Amino acid sequence: MGSSCTRSSRCLLPYFVIGFSLCSSLLFSIAMAAMVGGLKESEGSQNSAEIEELARFAVDEHNKKENALLEFARVVKAKEQVVTGTLHHLTVEAIDAGKKKLYEAKVWVKPWLHFKELQDFKHVADSGSLTAADLGAKRGNAVSQTH
Repeated sequence: MGSSCTRSSRCLLPYFVIGFSLCSSLLFSIAMAAMVGGLKESEGSQNSAEIEELARFAVDEHNKKENALLEFARVVKAKEQVVTGTLHHLTVEAIDAGKKKLYEAKVWVKPWLHFKELQDFKHVADSGSLTAADLGAKRGNAVSQTH
């Protein structure tokens, strides 16, 4: 008599291996998708020339679109999200009629196409009403205020 696999756990091993491999691949794909599209801190970049240039661009574009006269002051916080290119989420301090205010800007950049576009720009608060802790700035990464 030959050995039968109908009741043997050994016969299920190939199905287990295939199932485990498929589940592992699926979980890896989900994790990679979250990593690629997730919003992350732009560590130490608040003072970088690139981030400051993007923030100035956001203020200038807002001024053109809204016929406003905001004056760029500083970058308070910077995050980025990998999309087709990079979507920069910036918290910017700007001066409006002599008063410092905070704005959130989103700038979409695709460097290989020489593409840069302001996606969103909105007032979030007067600058004097918030502290670095309110903005989620990490100790040692806060940008010094200029008065």
